[in-house]
Amino acid sequence: MSTALFATLIIFILIFLLRMPISLGMLAAGCVYFLINGSDMGSVANHVMNTYYSNYVIIAVPLFIFTANVMNSGKVTEMVFKFASGLSGGKRGALGHVNVIASLIFSGMTGSAIADASGLGKMEIDAMKKAGYDDGFSCAITAASATIGPIFPPSIPLVMYAMLSGASVGALFLGGMIPAILVCVALMIYVSVVSKARNYPAEERIPFRQFIRFTLQAIPALLTPAILLAGIYTGIMTPTEAGAVAAIYAIIVAFLAYKAMSFKGLIAIVKDTIKDTGSVSLMVGAASVISYIVAREQVATKVGDLVLGFTTNPYVFLLIVNVIILILGMFIDTSTIQLVFVPIMIPIASALGINLVHFGLVVTLNMMIGLSTPPFGMLLFITAGISGTSLKSIMKEIMWPIAAMLAVLLVITFIPDVVLFLPRLVGML
Repeated sequence: MSTALFATLIIFILIFLLRMPISLGMLAAGCVYFLINGSDMGSVANHVMNTYYSNYVIIAVPLFIFTANVMNSGKVTEMVFKFASGLSGGKRGALGHVNVIASLIFSGMTGSAIADASGLGKMEIDAMKKAGYDDGFSCAITAASATIGPIFPPSIPLVMYAMLSGASVGALFLGGMIPAILVCVALMIYVSVVSKARNYPAEERIPFRQFIRFTLQAIPALLTPAILLAGIYTGIMTPTEAGAVAAIYAIIVAFLAYKAMSFKGLIAIVKDTIKDTGSVSLMVGAASVISYIVAREQVATKVGDLVLGFTTNPYVFLLIVNVIILILGMFIDTSTIQLVFVPIMIPIASALGINLVHFGLVVTLNMMIGLSTPPFGMLLFITAGISGTSLKSIMKEIMWPIAAMLAVLLVITFIPDVVLFLPRLVGML
């Protein structure tokens, strides 16, 4: 390890321990490297801008963020919640099932775990607490079900992975469908077991006529993923163009179908989107600087040689990657993992013959589990904040949902066809 790289690593660790913003930490560490190494920072900045910010795929990210912000309006989440209630009524622990099903539906509109937990999540937790569910359980299942968002298409993390790996966005979106449904099923099994053990209430079954009314009201929102995915898989639109169409459609739904947004509200959403996009852009730019250093120091090559010297079995490699990401996810933001660690692993996965669509879904699901993993899982803090529930009680309840999601992670890790079946079926692989 060179002196410059060692100093960079020390600075990065210190900034992480001081809990400074991780993007600023990466930029500071990068500046230390270039100062010691005598590199021209201007040429590095030019390289970053040309490599990443001219990438057509990444333009989809702010478009999906905007769509998520629009769809997170109260009226849209209310319609999704009512429709999911109609599907789940009559079962013991029905509101827990509603929570999971609503997250699966909502994921087709936002592609964001944070949007799911902060928007739909408040409605779900309030309803469950009012019905007599334990506070910790209500928050834990909300946090766990929110992880479905970035797995089921559309997905902001999968778009970012496509940018890093060159994998097809359409194939990644299709590959995420079955894993997302499996996570949904696993969490619903968990809800059933807990509801029976704790005697949670069964909601009254909604009359068929009322369910039809809820369905008709929800159709404008439910059409969002259908329009988006149909455009991508018929070849009419690229994923970026589909993101633009989804954003325009979201505005139409919010303004005309549900009358849930004013012009003032739209301006507020645009401002929020600009802030979120700025945060993501800063993270991407900072991570790009670190990636430049990693490439210059041939870290990826050295790590690859080390891993290949240890094993050439692709499944052992995937198991190692899973363990590392799970550990990192307990302490580090998922964006940092995806933008710094995953690019180092992609060439090794490719060298071992692992399909990059399969690898993308494995690492993405793993990172999303990290959002619910103590001690620093972002979704734990969000659900605690919107509900007033103590973190301790949520952490106590989250372990079994995490176990359920880990079971699905093992399935898609060791049975690649679970991910690759649909992309192959439509000829995308």
